[in-house]
Amino acid sequence: MNITVIGLGLLGGSTALALKENLPESRIIGVDSSQQHAAQALTLGIADKILPLKTALEQANVVIVAVPVNTIVQLLPKILSTISDNTVVIDLGSTKERICQTVQSHPQRGRFVASHPIAGTERSGPVAAFSKLLPGKQMIFCDREHSDIDALEKADYLFRNKLQMQVSYMESAAHDRHIAYVSHLSHISSFALSNAVLEREKDEQSIFKMAGSGFSSTVRLAKSNPTMWAPIFMQNSQNIHQALSAYIDQLQQFRAWLEQQDEAEMYQWMENANAIKTILSGIPTEGQNKT
Repeated sequence: MNITVIGLGLLGGSTALALKENLPESRIIGVDSSQQHAAQALTLGIADKILPLKTALEQANVVIVAVPVNTIVQLLPKILSTISDNTVVIDLGSTKERICQTVQSHPQRGRFVASHPIAGTERSGPVAAFSKLLPGKQMIFCDREHSDIDALEKADYLFRNKLQMQVSYMESAAHDRHIAYVSHLSHISSFALSNAVLEREKDEQSIFKMAGSGFSSTVRLAKSNPTMWAPIFMQNSQNIHQALSAYIDQLQQFRAWLEQQDEAEMYQWMENANAIKTILSGIPTEGQNKT
């Protein structure tokens, strides 16, 4: 099986490594706009060869698109127009509705499986890739009714059977609403906290001497690559706006209790929040690179 991976960074590179490990008969053809990343992917064994996009598509049985979501929107129609009728195209973008809308009327829409693996780290580039990023994590397939049955079966075979991921199905619009709260808002919060502390640090040089593990874990996501995350925020702006409003309401309520010195309400607020422990008890921890 020839698997063309477009985008050889953390997600694309980790997917390639996992497939090579669990599907040894496969051959990974790499495509990347960065010559440095392409060279690193060869050196690290992520890709077996690097080819120009058109050639890589013509040779592929499966195409995995792991580039920023704004690039997916631009590239996906071209990919579907180039592949053979039997090739399966799978994207790994963190937003889904805009991507699905872009190719909704494309003649080869059935060859496309809209996907989102719920996995990642704050690191980027081929050097950040590792084969254990995806196995055991959640994989969401969206708008499956628009994918050909055999295309969906091939995607399921690769990610459920070979990579042992937990596969579920969702409408793209619902996916984007939910992911705004549980992923996108988390990243924005991390960026905001990091910038707030960096701004304060200009006046108080010793502030980072007091930073403990709680601060480090909370701002971990602020080390994420803006090249990937800015387009995600733009594509999901309406849902993120709603999530931010709800989050800001919580912060404003907490500030009011501080001003009123209302410890009882503050205590109840924190106790309510503790319920998240039960909800998240089955979700991989930070050490397992879930985002």
